[in-house]
Amino acid sequence: MTVRELYAFLEERIPRALSCDWDNDGLMVCANDKAEVRRVLVALDITAAVAEQAIKEGYDLIVSHHPLIFRPIKALAVGETVANKVIRLLTSGVSAMSFHTRLDAVEGGVNDVLANTLGLSDITPFGKDGEEMGRIGNLAKPISLREFAELVKSATGAEHVQISDAGKPVSRVALLGGGGAGEVAAAAAAGADTYLTGELKHDQLTEAPERGMNLIMGGHFFTENLVCDRIRELLLEADETLTVDVVNSYPAEFV
Repeated sequence: MTVRELYAFLEERIPRALSCDWDNDGLMVCANDKAEVRRVLVALDITAAVAEQAIKEGYDLIVSHHPLIFRPIKALAVGETVANKVIRLLTSGVSAMSFHTRLDAVEGGVNDVLANTLGLSDITPFGKDGEEMGRIGNLAKPISLREFAELVKSATGAEHVQISDAGKPVSRVALLGGGGAGEVAAAAAAGADTYLTGELKHDQLTEAPERGMNLIMGGHFFTENLVCDRIRELLLEADETLTVDVVNSYPAEFV
């Protein structure tokens, strides 16, 4: 299967129509869209380390959730981090494609994977301004916020999460992987007693007890990285003979 054919397969299943207007994703780097793809590396982010691994270990393609090119590149010259990666990949014949907010919103994407991993049932979309990227569902039985925090840690691999307790048991959970601080009000309006996302603002955490909804900040990477295994499944649906490997792209550590 060629790069172009593989991208067309993924775009059919993760339609661009689901992307937010401000987003930029798709086929990010490709010197030859007729090149055959035999080996694919999947990562949440295309870091320099991920790019170098793909080049040195003979991968034909990298597929990521976060876009390699998000903001406009003013110059394609060595010295800027994104440009450095683009140049290295192009000159090495490695293509790259990314699926961002459309993978958040699509059925079976980032937020469905997270909701299912946490054991939620009766899962439905929620969001503001017509962008229903989040998911809301029910736990089998109410548990304490600290018990739910342990569940989140176990499911996502996060070493630590931050909670703000509004004094309610956790039963109806809204979630949005990644940077979901802007959806706190939408989660409350959807009827959640608890909202899980990757990043929250200080005032949201401090005011949660007053506003009556538990908040849990699980980390941007950890609340989204589970989708990499789903990307791998999609790639193998496209061509079961592909070699597809998932790599942990997170360079930060807890100390």
